[in-house]
Amino acid sequence: MSTDSPDGLSTILIHLFRGVVHHEENEARWNLIHRYEARIRDYVRVLGLELVHDTDAGYAFLRMQDQEDDEAPELPRLIARRRLSYQVSLVLALLRRRLAEHDALSGEQRLILDRGDAIEMVRTFLPEGSSEARVEDRIGAHLKRIADLGFIRFLDDSGERIEVKRILAAFVDAQWLREFDQRLQEYQDYAGQDSTND
Repeated sequence: MSTDSPDGLSTILIHLFRGVVHHEENEARWNLIHRYEARIRDYVRVLGLELVHDTDAGYAFLRMQDQEDDEAPELPRLIARRRLSYQVSLVLALLRRRLAEHDALSGEQRLILDRGDAIEMVRTFLPEGSSEARVEDRIGAHLKRIADLGFIRFLDDSGERIEVKRILAAFVDAQWLREFDQRLQEYQDYAGQDSTND
């Protein structure tokens, strides 16, 4: 398909409505975003959405606009929020922290972790008493879920090498981390109440 096709705008809008578009995965789609960026922004604005387009990190996606006018009627959500388990949220927060540390200390664009490093990073936050194999299986399942969400990518079939994608920084921002800390505190308060009731 040529980028001059009248269907180019429709094509890229459909891909953006389906999810994240990565430069490394499809250069033709990426070029369509550049070509039609102003028209994409105009089109999705009337739906209460905005285009997030990070050319340096190589990703683009749509998200709900912030409601700036308190008197304007609140639009229904077009893009659903996904509720994540505590464990998946914890792994995401730890990966985001590792990405920030990597950016501060390294000039490398890509953050690559060994599966063992990721497991060790999470292990200290899990309850003791589980067998080693069971802990590794659980963390592996969380990593697979995060890969399905598009925040990491396994670099080999065995899953031993993991790339943390830059899009994680767009989703796990300061507000997300504050909300996660609040949920963590509520969880700890609830756990503390249970132990005093025994």
